[in-house]
Amino acid sequence: MAKHKKDTRLQEGVDYYFNEKGLMVLTAHYLRKRGYCCKNGCKHCPYGFKKPTQRKM
Repeated sequence: MAKHKKDTRLQEGVDYYFNEKGLMVLTAHYLRKRGYCCKNGCKHCPYGFKKPTQRKM
């Protein structure tokens, strides 16, 4: 019998969820609660930080 993980991505007040690769993803709720931007380019960054993309020449 296959186990089904509960999808927490859309739940209000959740601090993190695990993506399809099994990696923990911090939510905007948690990042706002933490109170500062770490400048790592978090997927749900509420502070608007985006990592610069490297361009191939």
